[in-house]
Amino acid sequence: MPKLNVLVAGSTGYIGLQLIKLLVKHKYVNIKYLCGNSSVGKKISNFDKSLSNIKLPKIIKFNKKLLKDINVIFTALPNGEAQDISKHLNKDIVLIDLAADFRLEKSSDYSKWYKQKHRAANLIKKSLYSLPEISGKKINKYQIISCPGCYPTSILLPLIPLFKNKLVKVKNIIIDSKSGYSGAGRGVHKKYKNKNLYESLSAYGVGYHRHNSEINQMLKKFTKKNIDFIFTPHLTPMFRGILSTIYIDLENGVTQSKVIKELSNFYKEDIFVKILKVDSLLSTNDVINTNNCHISICKSKYKNKIIILSAIDNLIKGGAGQAIQNLNIKFNFPIKTSLQ
Repeated sequence: MPKLNVLVAGSTGYIGLQLIKLLVKHKYVNIKYLCGNSSVGKKISNFDKSLSNIKLPKIIKFNKKLLKDINVIFTALPNGEAQDISKHLNKDIVLIDLAADFRLEKSSDYSKWYKQKHRAANLIKKSLYSLPEISGKKINKYQIISCPGCYPTSILLPLIPLFKNKLVKVKNIIIDSKSGYSGAGRGVHKKYKNKNLYESLSAYGVGYHRHNSEINQMLKKFTKKNIDFIFTPHLTPMFRGILSTIYIDLENGVTQSKVIKELSNFYKEDIFVKILKVDSLLSTNDVINTNNCHISICKSKYKNKIIILSAIDNLIKGGAGQAIQNLNIKFNFPIKTSLQ
């Protein structure tokens, strides 16, 4: 089988570097171009020493002429930039975006939450918001694949099956998520220069974090009711990993064991989602450097309420790994390829 020629745009950020480290292990991929802006002419190993002994192209500036021999573009760019690249796609190129450019189905919602006009609104209908375990083979119909945000990945994987099967109430949901500081991107130290990232815990985006929009959009697909949830993210003094704690009310007659059984059945064919034994405690350490999501359903002191724990590696399952999982589904490669 001939290898896919791949271009990575935004190759020096935390997600871009993680993507490259996974792609170099992918036996069906050839990394043809690495693109950046401020890093043009540099070796990618300047940004990650673990890539020093791997033959990779030097970083160049993106231009549309590069696309003549490309099969797949991965974009790990600031919000808005993948929209510009998408305008140059021919019908044979697949775009897999790791930013937010095609996550929202309405351009007006994008403008509201991201404070900029969508520059490729006519292409939104050609894109799919693809959480792989949920989207499955639908991905085959779309040229532009939008990867979910890291927080929503940890939240939607446990909640979608429960909403779909009407096991939990759609009101009074509290979502408390904590992420390693890599989730804020390479500019995190400049952005939070007055905070001690290595020894403090910081809440941010309180009440209005952008990921509220995609969480709400996806959950509403599985219920006709209005959803009432509060989502608060935090940066923690660790580099990577997300732990989301979700407090949610059960529908009448639903038990903790029924929830665990439903999730176990829903994900029985999905090797990257693991439903743990009842009341299991988990940590980000259980999933670091993997494409796994671990989910635990815990009882609370209230009979009709459960506490869901969900852990992922934000750079892999919440980013680069999920992008490759989508690639593998789209091109019918074994799902584990480069993700073991």
